[in-house]
Amino acid sequence: MGVSDTRGAGLAQEIFNAWLTRFGTALNDADAERLSACFLADGFWKDLLAFDWDFRTYSGVDDIRAGFAATLERARPRAARAAPDRSAPRLLKRSGQAVVEGFLDLDTDVGRASCFVRLLVDAADPPASRAWIALTALPGIRGFEEQIGERRPTGHRHTAHVPGDNWLDERLRTQRYEDRDPQVLIVGGGHAGLSLAARLGQMGVDALIVERNARIGDNWRDRYHSLTLHNEVWANSLPYLPFPATWPTFLPKDKLAGWLAAYAEFMELNVWTDTELLNGAYDESTGKWTAHLRTGDQPERVVRVPHIVMATGSVSGLPRLPAMTGLDSFTGDVLHSSHFTDGASYAGKRAVVVGTGNSGHDVAQDLHSHGAEVTMVQRSPTCVISLVPSGTMVYALYSEGPPIEDVDLITAAIPYPVLKSSYQWLTKRTRELDGELLNGLHAVGFETDFEPDGTGFHMRYLRTGGGYYINVGCSELIARREVGLVQARDIDRFTSAGLRLADGTGIPCDVVVLATGYENQQQGLRRLFGDDVADRVGPIWGFDENHFMRNMWRRTAQRGLWIMGGAMNESRLWSRFLALQIRADLSGLLPSLRTNATRDADVLSDSAARGK
Repeated sequence: MGVSDTRGAGLAQEIFNAWLTRFGTALNDADAERLSACFLADGFWKDLLAFDWDFRTYSGVDDIRAGFAATLERARPRAARAAPDRSAPRLLKRSGQAVVEGFLDLDTDVGRASCFVRLLVDAADPPASRAWIALTALPGIRGFEEQIGERRPTGHRHTAHVPGDNWLDERLRTQRYEDRDPQVLIVGGGHAGLSLAARLGQMGVDALIVERNARIGDNWRDRYHSLTLHNEVWANSLPYLPFPATWPTFLPKDKLAGWLAAYAEFMELNVWTDTELLNGAYDESTGKWTAHLRTGDQPERVVRVPHIVMATGSVSGLPRLPAMTGLDSFTGDVLHSSHFTDGASYAGKRAVVVGTGNSGHDVAQDLHSHGAEVTMVQRSPTCVISLVPSGTMVYALYSEGPPIEDVDLITAAIPYPVLKSSYQWLTKRTRELDGELLNGLHAVGFETDFEPDGTGFHMRYLRTGGGYYINVGCSELIARREVGLVQARDIDRFTSAGLRLADGTGIPCDVVVLATGYENQQQGLRRLFGDDVADRVGPIWGFDENHFMRNMWRRTAQRGLWIMGGAMNESRLWSRFLALQIRADLSGLLPSLRTNATRDADVLSDSAARGK
């Protein structure tokens, strides 16, 4: 805008205050027409539980008007005011346009809603600026607020020097569940399950995590030796406990594993390790699951719980093993990448790695570093970007300065059309930055793809969960032909000794690593709960018709069954909203699940009834 920082801050505050006054007055008057007039004609409003106990995006002023008309009476929102504990309004450039971003709070019948707004600056009349993007989100339920800050426990009952149980006695007894069943059974003790359990605990919900590994963190410890996270530390962290400021930008797997174990201890989470959910069945008459658990060699334990949360990620944990002609005749080692831990045992040997996503590249690089002769098999074009700078650009908001919880709200607010255009711009830029890297890959026949609409690696992650590689060195090995490359279409079959290509040449090998991904979480549900439940829930992950992740972090079509997962930043954000829905259900506040068609019909009928 060409203004000083001081003038920019003052202008941002002026624009934000003017909009807040208009919006707050219309909100108190429950006037959907005036509320929608606070938005641009092509603006967006996203609501996360605050108005409709669901995740919903309203697009365009007519849809926004109808959305307010349908929900104002139920939610009774009021008393909009600047958020005292959030970042001050800022004047910024987004997508090449001058905007003001700010935070506000408002009250609803069940609690305080946190809101973010991005106003497009009206250069001719700045105080008349309207909302381009707005988010309303319910962070807590009145009476069940998180026990943090001023609400933290005093600990007085453990300070008196009187006979009886101390804190440790109580913790051990609580974790044994000898006198009760939990209210929530969380299957999976990775970062997603831990985040959710921490949120539930702070809302007064009794949750038990069952983890099939021997220790919390083993899902990271047991992976290949060289693994590090491919996104920056400041975008990650779990609820309530940020990573130490001394930690490296990209975390080694074992460092993260230790942190997860410590997190479970520090947050007083109830965890049973070496424990597996064998199966479960839901009883409609009681509203509870009967879940069969097995811990080591102990007798089977049956628990009856209202809610089960599958926190094994957006994938099932079941390796996807594609049919490959002749592979059953191969006499060497065959293993899925999930069982690959270290290339040292294959030093001096010949390896074929099938798959060119992150895992395939990392496994190939690890094998090469231990002296193996490696050939990769590419089955489909792969989105490849550099770790720095390209891979980190998608998380740039987290390095702008606002607190991490403010940035979480900003990222949650971005509607799909804006996200799509932002990723298209970002991908165009990263392809320019990575031109030398990509040209080197293309020269040796490696095929790349950046999504049909040019939205790149992160949109591919959101749509499919895989199919990309953030380069940490393997691309250079491929470009220098230090790691070989074969296209799957050029393979005739596997033989007892290795690969035979269509032209009759052979690639002998001693080990085949299948970096071919995992089955959809739906198949994990099928194994544990049967076909009826799996079919009722449907596919998991990828965008639904309203551009939210399918069946993630929200009610599924199977009552009492939830899916928790995603990267650490996603788990930190969405664990709050999943926990809130469970808390609301246990407290009798959560209304019956409505289909999208029913909900949309309600929006239209409520709008028509008001003559809008």
